[in-house]
Amino acid sequence: MELTPDLIRSTYDAIKPATTRTPVVKAARLSLHLGIDLYLKLENLQHTNAFKARGALAKLLTLSEAERAAGVIACSAGNHAQGVAYHATRLGIPSTIVMPEGTPFNKVKRTEEFGAEVVLHGRGFDESVQFTLDMARDKGMTFIHPFDDPVVAAGQGSVALEMLEQEPDLDTIVVPIGGGGLIAGMAMAAKSVKPEIEIVGAQAENFDAVRARFYQVPTEFGAMTLAEGIAVKEPAEANLAIISRYVDRVDSASEAEIEDAIFDILSDEKLVCEGAAGAGLAVIKKHRDRFKGKKVGLVICGGNIDSRLLSTLILRGLMRDGRIARLTFEIDDTPGQLSNISRIIGDAGANVIEVIHQRMMQSVSLKRAELDVVIEARDKEHVQAILAKLSDAGFAVRLDADPV
Repeated sequence: MELTPDLIRSTYDAIKPATTRTPVVKAARLSLHLGIDLYLKLENLQHTNAFKARGALAKLLTLSEAERAAGVIACSAGNHAQGVAYHATRLGIPSTIVMPEGTPFNKVKRTEEFGAEVVLHGRGFDESVQFTLDMARDKGMTFIHPFDDPVVAAGQGSVALEMLEQEPDLDTIVVPIGGGGLIAGMAMAAKSVKPEIEIVGAQAENFDAVRARFYQVPTEFGAMTLAEGIAVKEPAEANLAIISRYVDRVDSASEAEIEDAIFDILSDEKLVCEGAAGAGLAVIKKHRDRFKGKKVGLVICGGNIDSRLLSTLILRGLMRDGRIARLTFEIDDTPGQLSNISRIIGDAGANVIEVIHQRMMQSVSLKRAELDVVIEARDKEHVQAILAKLSDAGFAVRLDADPV
């Protein structure tokens, strides 16, 4: 079997009854800030909070009764795992999921909650997949590949059919790329409906295997990426062939750009997304001139980001915006200093949220003390105004750029 527009359409019809028709919403604030007409396909509201549930269901529906009874196995960093586990349990099919060691705890827990047996093995998808294939062979289970399967890719392609039903006048769709199943299915589906539409792929710089093949350039893989859901070193050859035919451009984004984009989506649109979706917006921001005057659709492919990671990301984003700042003082170790500093900060309209006052470290002289004050301000300009007021009052103060 190979991926075709007819397979995508028939698969879309098959999975519709058990698939959430996720909304496409205008990103009003992001559109204003970027100067483009941006629309978001909210697959973070899909079952299991990611588009992967579509492809997983599509494959499960093709299994024979004997295959269902024997159970299924999958290898995934999280989203495919949850999609397989959720729909397998719903259909009464036993499931085993092999997840790389170091997979965020929330993804492991949610996969188990959906009814799957979880086995941790390897440091990434590429190290785990052979172990998974061996287990499938030894136990007679059906292996459900996260992207190298035409039925799975057809299920993912249903995202494009749905988007163009909801917003038929889109000029461009930006799609995150890992193993290539989502963009292969979406590109073929979209071009079959609207041949002139532009399809742009987005990757993390640390895992840009598809971009390297697309442009025939070398790639150097990084050890880690915030977009772990698309951290794939070996995309499927079948998907690469479709990408080369139907995709117009593939761009990549750095880790800092992806982090900044996730914060923008959360801050401007009040939506939680994971690193893969952040890569999509990061590419749009990085090359915004290419999208001027176009109606652009971005797939928010998932929202499964570790809560501890998200909390740190938010604090770092607030610091970059100047809404949280750490001021470091060297002060005389006499009464009233902290009171005076707090009064000046408060009179300037900022809020003190943390104070660290230490005399013991030898970085300051014996009769002086070092004081760290974390403040909440409006923006960077507000912080600079507060610094000026403190300096005018005679305080030696510096702005500390390190994260809180």
